[in-house]
Amino acid sequence: MKKLIIEKIDSLPPLPKSVIELEEFRKMSNQEPLDLLKIIEKDPLIITTVLRVANSAMFGFVSEVETPSRAISLLGVNFTISIALGTVIQSLVNTNLNAYNVSTDDFMFSSNLASSLVNTWVSKISFDLKEELILPAFLQEVGKFVISEVIIESDKKEDFLSRLEISKNISNVEKEFLGYSCARITANIFKHWNLSHNLIFTIGFVEDLEHCPKDYVEKVKILEIIKILCDIRNPLSDQNVQRALNKANEYGIDTEPLLQSIDSIKFKLENDL
Repeated sequence: MKKLIIEKIDSLPPLPKSVIELEEFRKMSNQEPLDLLKIIEKDPLIITTVLRVANSAMFGFVSEVETPSRAISLLGVNFTISIALGTVIQSLVNTNLNAYNVSTDDFMFSSNLASSLVNTWVSKISFDLKEELILPAFLQEVGKFVISEVIIESDKKEDFLSRLEISKNISNVEKEFLGYSCARITANIFKHWNLSHNLIFTIGFVEDLEHCPKDYVEKVKILEIIKILCDIRNPLSDQNVQRALNKANEYGIDTEPLLQSIDSIKFKLENDL
């Protein structure tokens, strides 16, 4: 299956102009919200997604967010960029996630959850870390679209789902069937598109600390914990919360701020039901 994965990545279409503009904007030292608004207003899909995210229960804003400018103001420039990039990139690799028995809405929920954890938890550790991890956290599971397509084309869907039910650890099953985890596949997708080293390295070395460059170790550890919590099939399940706390303890990361963030997000979600 490794050859098929490589072929799928190599056949991905080039990045559209909107992504290139967003990447250039993201690298600017003087980021003006109005300039970001001009970029995202060119793409109706981005606007729709940004507004949907801003009005989701995870953020719990008091009143409905009706305009993209208001969304940028509430969500922040970097988070809005992450949503915009994620929307376009997902549309480029998007087939379906049937191999995981989940929908694209489930995928978006998981991505939003990851971003919310960065905003509520990582911001308590370091503002700079929060800014650097917003985009990797939001995009780290993009490779699942390629994985799903490969699994289905190889007639392995039922076997794959059966293993997911038994294992409960998606990464282990991905490695078992494909030889690669989603993290490595996602990183190679972004390498194919020549995106930033921070994005490629931070995502690519999740669950592979042994080979991780030392400058990325802290970010990779945090991203792995977020990945566990945002499991696309069982986000914030009791089992995954405990796995995440165990991993935080293993990495010497204070679990109290993490628990506070989890409880805060759960409270918002439960009170929206």
